[in-house]
Amino acid sequence: MSRACAALAALRSKSTGLRGWRRWLALAGLGALMALALPPFHLVPLAAVALPGLVWMVDSAPGPRAAFAAGWLFGFGHFLAGLWWIVNALLLFGWQFLPVYPIVICVLPSILAVFIGLACAALRLTPVAGPARIVAFAGYWVAFEWLRAYAFSGFPWNLAGYMWAFSDATIQPAALGGVYLLSLVGVAALSMPALLADRAPGRGTFASVGLAALALIAVYGFGALRLADAPALGSDVVPGVTVRVVQPNVSQAEKWSRARHEANFDRLLRLSSAPGPAPVTLIVWPETAATFFLAEQRAALAQVAAVVPSGGLLLTGAPRRGAEGGERRLWNSLLAIDNAGRVLASFDKFHLVPLGEYVPLKGYLPLTKVVEGASDYSPGPGPRTLHLPGLPPVGPLICYEVIFPGQVLDRADPPRWLLNITNDGWYGDSPGPRQHFAIARLRAVEEGLPLVRAANTGISGVVDAYGRVVSRLELGRTGVVDAGLPRALERPPLYGRWGDWCVLAELALTLFLCGILARVQRFRAK
Repeated sequence: MSRACAALAALRSKSTGLRGWRRWLALAGLGALMALALPPFHLVPLAAVALPGLVWMVDSAPGPRAAFAAGWLFGFGHFLAGLWWIVNALLLFGWQFLPVYPIVICVLPSILAVFIGLACAALRLTPVAGPARIVAFAGYWVAFEWLRAYAFSGFPWNLAGYMWAFSDATIQPAALGGVYLLSLVGVAALSMPALLADRAPGRGTFASVGLAALALIAVYGFGALRLADAPALGSDVVPGVTVRVVQPNVSQAEKWSRARHEANFDRLLRLSSAPGPAPVTLIVWPETAATFFLAEQRAALAQVAAVVPSGGLLLTGAPRRGAEGGERRLWNSLLAIDNAGRVLASFDKFHLVPLGEYVPLKGYLPLTKVVEGASDYSPGPGPRTLHLPGLPPVGPLICYEVIFPGQVLDRADPPRWLLNITNDGWYGDSPGPRQHFAIARLRAVEEGLPLVRAANTGISGVVDAYGRVVSRLELGRTGVVDAGLPRALERPPLYGRWGDWCVLAELALTLFLCGILARVQRFRAK
């Protein structure tokens, strides 16, 4: 063990001694390693290399500004490696804008890296050492992850806790404290080996590393016990409801083509009416599956009515327009259509994508949105629960609305299942759609609600209230998923009841634990 600690000490000395571009490259590389711990790769041991390396770099920084720079470089490498696939959306417009692609692909990682930079600057200003320092680091990390979910409209993609989505058991603690609890335990436990590089690590250090390992075992143990009491996968379903999720697999290049309009719509109708193992009562199409104003087209509604089962419904994404406040408005919507071709209800997307669906500070910035149409979409009023005949109350989420922990449903009128319709066709066969599906699963665990997901090109599927995948259709495949609708938990889990108050409790507990460890450290130093 002493040899291993000596080797770590030598590695720390060598890495913290880097200067100039070598230091910058090392920090960005550590961030990229951390990205490989996340979906779809789940190389979690790499986080136990990246996080201690970052702690060493921050501790060697001469001040908070240098610590911020170290964290920012780490974050830039992390988000660049984790979000590079966003450029696929730009490639759909051809090579005419090739010179600006490097700039565009670097903007988002540059912004998101600020949050890790701030966490590192806060750590550098914190006068504690040993295990207390690692616990403080994990607390700062989670605090700024939480802030990232709200600041500048929010973008909590690839939070550290998603590294545990490789297993049904390891994501179960999200029921207690959301994905943030998984981030807190993961960052603390996987950063703790940084202490082994001290010149003479004592029993306390080895005990702390051992307790960190036990914390990871406890995460799995809690999940295994929780799943042991859960119903068998796919066995506990809502009586009389069979869902058909349609995945048309229409490429983004063809989706809005007028020449392909009729063929694309026919594909949706054909897949919806195909025979299946059991009578279907609910059909779900993806986001903007209908690329026209379906609610205004009687002939198209009649075609939809022909495939809707008697007494059943079809839920589809489609643009919607109307007047509001004396102005013409455009919404990215979900429509509920019955077998008579009537639109019974609609839901409007409330969390719009900047530059994708609207231009922030329009009139001040020389920017345009990248999705079809010149007009900006208008935001809906917020999370809503739809009460539809023959179904439990449903909480719709369009596209990336599902990535926001604690912000996915109406707490005053809670639903009994979640519906996520999306179009990940923008990003092709890349990590993006796979990350999106993993993120969506965590919302089911947090809220104790099943989730049905319809994606244009995938991944579509049905997830139960424990985040277990009942059925799925992989990326790039054309077809349907037929499954019963899983039941919601009888009582929402802790995070489902208290939401972000759980995060504040986690941070308070972290602060308390940090204080206790600091006192123990000072006592031993006497």
